[in-house]
Amino acid sequence: MKILFQALSGALVSIKLLLALIIFLVLSCGLFLPVYIFYLRRKYKLEREKNPSTKLKVGIFHPYCNAGGGGEKVLWVAIKALQERYPKSEFYVYTGDVEVTPQEILDKVSQRLNVDIGKNIKFVYLHKRKWVEGDRYFAFTLACQAMGSMYLGYEALTQLLPDVFIDTTGYTFTLPIFKYLAGCKTGSYIHYPTITNEMLKRVSNRNSLYNNRSIIARSPILTMVKLFYYNIFACCYSAAGQCCDITLVNSTFTLEHLLMLWNRPLHLVYPPCETDHLKKIPRPIERPEKIRIMSLAQFRPEKDHPLQLQAMYELREIVPEEVFSNITLVLCGSCRDNNDAKRVKDLKDFSMHLSLENNVEFKVNLSYEELLEEFRKAYIGIHTMMDEHFGISVVEQMAAGLIMVAHRSGGPLLDIIETSEGSRLGFLAQTADEFAVIIKYILSLNDEEINEIREKARASVERFSKKKFEEEFLRAIDPLFK
Repeated sequence: MKILFQALSGALVSIKLLLALIIFLVLSCGLFLPVYIFYLRRKYKLEREKNPSTKLKVGIFHPYCNAGGGGEKVLWVAIKALQERYPKSEFYVYTGDVEVTPQEILDKVSQRLNVDIGKNIKFVYLHKRKWVEGDRYFAFTLACQAMGSMYLGYEALTQLLPDVFIDTTGYTFTLPIFKYLAGCKTGSYIHYPTITNEMLKRVSNRNSLYNNRSIIARSPILTMVKLFYYNIFACCYSAAGQCCDITLVNSTFTLEHLLMLWNRPLHLVYPPCETDHLKKIPRPIERPEKIRIMSLAQFRPEKDHPLQLQAMYELREIVPEEVFSNITLVLCGSCRDNNDAKRVKDLKDFSMHLSLENNVEFKVNLSYEELLEEFRKAYIGIHTMMDEHFGISVVEQMAAGLIMVAHRSGGPLLDIIETSEGSRLGFLAQTADEFAVIIKYILSLNDEEINEIREKARASVERFSKKKFEEEFLRAIDPLFK
């Protein structure tokens, strides 16, 4: 009994010490943080007054500027447009790609994205990028990444104090750092909202997905905890969004979700797509004997490449063997890191598991010229990401004359693909069965019907051209430069 009493007393003392420590930390933060913020604001104000510059410094936050995806396409086309409009301004890119030189980055931009950047560009290398990588966190990934982005943003600020700060990756929590600490004008081009009502619904409905683990989906208690966490995060995300002077979004999907969360003016500016020269790729009037189905997307989990392999598996079940033997799925995309490379290996293993190795090809990190060759050889395009915020690759495949089948959600549904008869630009599907049935249907169409869809699709993509993007982007962002 005495031992039990001593144990309880010891536990009580430990709890008291823990509570005392928590109270001390809360009070310390409550007192220290405002003082430190005031100090930093004073510091950067004096620094700006001490070092006045005749040239406007523009800092563009894009930690993965060397990734070579659609987001990077927006970044570099935007920078080129800004360089031409404001030649007297200085442009800096905050990047975490410390392993590559500025020239290597620009060479890759030219070769893979077909964008030639002027000399008026400098790079600010960041070494804390690991703190925004989702794989680093076991739980509360969104909150941890948000705090990590603030840490990374603070590192960026300590290296370069800009006059104008533009985030082009969706790291919204960096905006308060530059707005309130540094007194910068702030702008943002958002490709997709960090959190949406759809995400809340999926958690509430206990749907297991790449961002909602099955262990959470199976548990009503964990689901309730995650819903509470998501709602708190959504409030913080909305508050951070109020720090943006000019906000641009890339699609109707993103616009509608952000309007609900932020309740502030937004500018819809579709991303730049390679439409002009892709529309010039010649297409044979007759269907080729060998059918190549092209997928163009970075090898990231949300792109759902396994669904494409499952669709091929289902297609094999509903078309004659002699037809299927002439069909090849070609997965084209870039790998950002070792995790993406491992994902490609897993996809290859999955294709072998489904006995599809003779009908699937992988084309990783293609140059722009190699990519053009794949466009020329392909007949059908496929895109399987659920809630794709826009879908640059969808537009580019349509411009190249491919008959497009995309996921019935997000940008392809709301902005890109019209499916009503008489105005059809492509097809939409959700499940592997649906994708397979639609591909079979496309193969059953005669050449006249195919060419009619192709020509209408090619004519429709002009609204997504680089020229249109440059005009709309500069019109929206101009107030930051006045």
